[in-house]
Amino acid sequence: MRATAGAAGATARAATATTRAAKATVRAAKATALARCALAPVVVVLALATLTLAALGLAACGGEEAASTADPGAASRDAELRERLTPLQYEVTQQDGTEPPFDNEYWDEHRDGLYVDVVSGEPLFSSLDKFDSGTGWPSFTRPISPDAITTHEDSGLLGSRNEVRSAGADSHLGHVFPDGPPPTGLRYCINSAALRFVPKEDLEPEGYGRFLSLFEDDGVAP
Repeated sequence: MRATAGAAGATARAATATTRAAKATVRAAKATALARCALAPVVVVLALATLTLAALGLAACGGEEAASTADPGAASRDAELRERLTPLQYEVTQQDGTEPPFDNEYWDEHRDGLYVDVVSGEPLFSSLDKFDSGTGWPSFTRPISPDAITTHEDSGLLGSRNEVRSAGADSHLGHVFPDGPPPTGLRYCINSAALRFVPKEDLEPEGYGRFLSLFEDDGVAP
């Protein structure tokens, strides 16, 4: 009977060990499944991020190609302007920049002559309409002719203003304000970097001779 009882005990212990092993196996399987579930969102996010970056790359390439195809001369013109203009001239005329006041070429210029578009050479303003506004930028009461410039509403961080651009080259010049002196009451506040000054004595040699009559004194052209 003791032998039978011992055998029965051994059998029970073996069954208990088997049960414990089975439970351990189940726990291990659950842990593996949980780990896979935890990694799944990470894998999905990484996959989506990869696809998004790829799509953005294709869109950028496609956009550049489309722009190049739409206007093949634009890149060439831009490269020519970057080479011909100073960095400040390019920033002002092509990127709507603003130069520092009192630290620019023409704010204190008093000679007679024309101010032309630095990009195209188009006549824009006359020294006869220039005045000291105290702002540190060249200021004029009017353009040399109404069709020399265009104005556009400019809504930005500084509020709503009227931007001034050259009609021919579409260069950004500055802004116009309704606080100027007579006879127009306007102040065309213009960046020196958008202009090139042609002195009166150089008008004829540089092809602007038709404007000499503006500077006649007592009916006699200089």
